[in-house]
Amino acid sequence: MADARIAVARPRVPKEDDGSTLSWEEFISSYRITFVRGYFRFRNSLRNRVWPTTTNNLVVVCGMSQYLLHYQPPALAGVTHHLNNMALALPLPTNSPVWLRHVLVSCGISVGFFVVLMRVRQYLLRILLAYRGWMYEKPHEMTLKTRVWGVCVKLVSGYQPSLYSCQRSLPRMPVPPLDATMARLMVSLEPLCSPEELAQYKREAEHFQRSIGGRLQRLLCLKAWWSPNYVSDWWEKYAYLMSRTPLAINSNYYCLDHLKWTPTSSQVARAANVIYSFCSMRRLIDREQLQPLLLRNTIPICMAQYERLFSTVRIPGKELDELVHYEPQDSRHIVVWCQGLLYALDVVDHANQLLSTHLLQKLLHDIVEDAAQHKGSVSESERSVPSLTGLPRTEWATILEQHFSRGINKDNLDIIKKAVFMVVLFEEVPADINDKGKTIMHADGRTLWFDKSLNLCFFPDGQCGFNAEHSMADAPALGHVWEYAMTNEVLEKRYLDNGDVMPPPREFRQGLHTPPRRIIWDMTDALAENIKHAVEFGVKHASDLELAIEHHDAFGKGVLKKAKISPDAFIQIALQLAYYRDSNGKFVQTYEASATRLYQHGRTETVRSCTNDSSAFVRAMCNSNKTRSERLSLLRVAGQTHQLLYKAAMNGEGIDRHLFALYVISRGLGYDSELLEHMIKRPWTLSTSQQPQQQVMNSNLPDINFEPFRVMCSPGGGFAPVSDDGYGVSYMLPTDFNIFFHVSSKRSCPNTDSRRFVQHICRALEDMRLLFEDTPIKVKRNGVPAPAVSQQQFADANDDTDALVNNVAVSNVAVATSASAQLAASNDRLQSGR
Repeated sequence: MADARIAVARPRVPKEDDGSTLSWEEFISSYRITFVRGYFRFRNSLRNRVWPTTTNNLVVVCGMSQYLLHYQPPALAGVTHHLNNMALALPLPTNSPVWLRHVLVSCGISVGFFVVLMRVRQYLLRILLAYRGWMYEKPHEMTLKTRVWGVCVKLVSGYQPSLYSCQRSLPRMPVPPLDATMARLMVSLEPLCSPEELAQYKREAEHFQRSIGGRLQRLLCLKAWWSPNYVSDWWEKYAYLMSRTPLAINSNYYCLDHLKWTPTSSQVARAANVIYSFCSMRRLIDREQLQPLLLRNTIPICMAQYERLFSTVRIPGKELDELVHYEPQDSRHIVVWCQGLLYALDVVDHANQLLSTHLLQKLLHDIVEDAAQHKGSVSESERSVPSLTGLPRTEWATILEQHFSRGINKDNLDIIKKAVFMVVLFEEVPADINDKGKTIMHADGRTLWFDKSLNLCFFPDGQCGFNAEHSMADAPALGHVWEYAMTNEVLEKRYLDNGDVMPPPREFRQGLHTPPRRIIWDMTDALAENIKHAVEFGVKHASDLELAIEHHDAFGKGVLKKAKISPDAFIQIALQLAYYRDSNGKFVQTYEASATRLYQHGRTETVRSCTNDSSAFVRAMCNSNKTRSERLSLLRVAGQTHQLLYKAAMNGEGIDRHLFALYVISRGLGYDSELLEHMIKRPWTLSTSQQPQQQVMNSNLPDINFEPFRVMCSPGGGFAPVSDDGYGVSYMLPTDFNIFFHVSSKRSCPNTDSRRFVQHICRALEDMRLLFEDTPIKVKRNGVPAPAVSQQQFADANDDTDALVNNVAVSNVAVATSASAQLAASNDRLQSGR
């Protein structure tokens, strides 16, 4: 092994320059960059602290005060009299010039007015944003109260907010009343439990409220007063970082690119372009130039998760992992995996300018050639080091301490930790979309660095996707970045006819840059044995996962809307019907992830999708004595119930985060609660999530419902099941004509089958559609509402759109939130009292 390491100790990747010494000009330039970065960081911090007020208010008030003191207008004699008295009252020498007194008074008044105005606007905006009536009204049918509220929000809000400007004005997530949570919990258990079990849970709830519940609730309310969010920090620590299960499959999730459209067949060209887009987005985030997302173009949501999307790594610990985020000045490179070898590749030159896509493609091509030349001289163990990140966390932490805490291995690990993200250049083209999803989700057990916040994956034919670590942020945030990259790729001409990236403009001048550096490991026999074990573990772990990705193109959300319920509610109810048929008549606890980003540092809340109303509808669908009108009525009632539950979760009125926080406090104080123990241990047999889309704000986006664009949308992504005998289901409704499902299960479970469950889902959707198939629906052609058409006409709509330009597409991309995996991760650790 040592001989092999010596043989490859001198990489042969071509160099553009020696990069060994910096000239005096470059030395000065580096300090100038540091100074400028510090200035803009301070400016952005100051601007965020005073928003929605701006320094313009300070200047205007100061100028007005100076004008009044200097010109003494008779019409404002009362005001100027008080200003003059203030000037005379200043503790200055009697012979001080008048202009000095005027300047000091003007500055004092302007600063005081500015501070008062800033505080008033911030608190007033926070009070306004706590209003939730708008959520229960349709955008075009708002009440007068909500319209007035919207105008007030617009007036109080500032203009052109930066990425984090709205953070201080967001309300804190309230702690729900304990009795309300207990009541909601009991209702959610009714369709799942026998009368005896339900009665037992009710007795436990009553005892909990009479005994320790009140004290735990008061302590939680106290935390809510001094913490930005009463549960998010505990959720990250106990549900994510304290979990000892492997990140691969259990926590990390994946996402795919376009459905049937690849802009180039060149792997390195596609990689160069996507890398450049991600680095551009990272720079927008770092400079806080990315516009914050607004609901209904008015209500801001929390953007705090964006800070750790890049240059972040999860470091394993014996008991608790640690999330480490690096500043841009310390994270200037990516790490590329190619044919088992790892390379550090700078993405900025010495002048802090992003490398062009043209240069990135060339450097990636050099890496591919160098890897092909040297992979034969590198041991299998050295080419499989990433497999260690797929081990259980405590085991990986022990290996890290033994073999990566000193010497060259520590230096190499630091390079990987500080990388902006990982890039993986796969060697084989996936057989189909299912194989593509599984490859990006877990690969071959020796390829992905699961600790990194992001692994960008590229196949030899130009297809791509990503694998993401979950603890640093929820999927919608990274989905926003992915959508940005995919959308830019299709809206701009970025490739030549031969598949290479477009060359930069003639006036573009790239600065000096450092060539790629191959990472060489110090491989000992003990480390090689650990790696061999890690590879075997990863292969066995991955082989147990069954993944089925379904493109349901019979209809999409356009047809679902005619049922007069939300598309999300329709899908969730269909999943209940599908599982009931798949399990021979069982209802199970179902998890749907909902975002709570209307509040400071909000992450997710659980929507318990299996309700009394949805179960009543499912039973009616399986009862031949029920008429179609009865079933349709039950469907709409179930849909309305689901919508209310989803909105309640967004409002912080869910059940499970409240119970989770109470459980954390009880374990910390050494209290035992049968109710909390039972609720935490109940499995989430069906874990689901809808994937967000259209987060990129671009008025130039064409309508994705047009025929040429439908196949260019993304299928989204997915995650693994939480329960060993359950399913993980993510879904996305990108257009009016199709739906994507990602269904996962464990092969080791005899009762689950992903392909079978997909068939049940499709059958459930069709059966539910038939309840209202005779109802006329409206479609849009070229963005203009068309007359009502029949179901068959709707299915045949837009067949003549092939003549449209086929080199433009919309990529509505996002990722499923595998939040239910977090609960499973928290159970074992919290129950141990740690």
